[in-house]
Amino acid sequence: MGRDLVTVRHRVAGGRKSILCRFKRSDMDTRFTRGKSPILERSLTRPKTEVSLSAFALLFSEIVQYCQNRVYSVSELQNKLSELGQQVGMRILDVLVMREKNGKRETKVINMLLFIKVNVWKALFGKEADKLEQANDDDKTYYIIEKEPLINAYISVPKENSTLNCASFTAGIVEAILSYSGFPAKVTAHWHKGTTLMIKFDESVIARDKALDGR
Repeated sequence: MGRDLVTVRHRVAGGRKSILCRFKRSDMDTRFTRGKSPILERSLTRPKTEVSLSAFALLFSEIVQYCQNRVYSVSELQNKLSELGQQVGMRILDVLVMREKNGKRETKVINMLLFIKVNVWKALFGKEADKLEQANDDDKTYYIIEKEPLINAYISVPKENSTLNCASFTAGIVEAILSYSGFPAKVTAHWHKGTTLMIKFDESVIARDKALDGR
């Protein structure tokens, strides 16, 4: 019975005396663990949550303004947005692979791109990307096409900065997911058929893909 008790000594304020208090060990455990939810104990398959569109629009507009105040050109702004997107992509990759693919990693280029077009897009934007295409004259280049990307829905671009495409943030996410999955590539955003993310893979990726096909 004594093993189930914890003795705590308290010193009386302003005096030299101390008092002994005894608690049941189970009471102490409950007291110090109640309400705590260690992140490592949380399920990776917990139900997906949705963020308010207005909250997202406000947050992203603040991100664009934050970057705009720290650059001097459109290209620098797009690079800054891409860098922030890469930080997001590298953090969501493992969670999405566990949730959507049960931990299985893709080894083929087309399967990886379909994972991004379908699974990643649904997780980020609630829908699949509109189109996935390959360049006719370059086996290293692919395109993900979105006619009306959510990320640009509430962004108003002035005429003097007409080349600015804030979907560079999404391009950064895709680039990080590809690179950290073993498919190093450069991803950029362009105004074409709405918004097009142009994906250019390294030569080594295409060579490996052909080797897997036995070509």
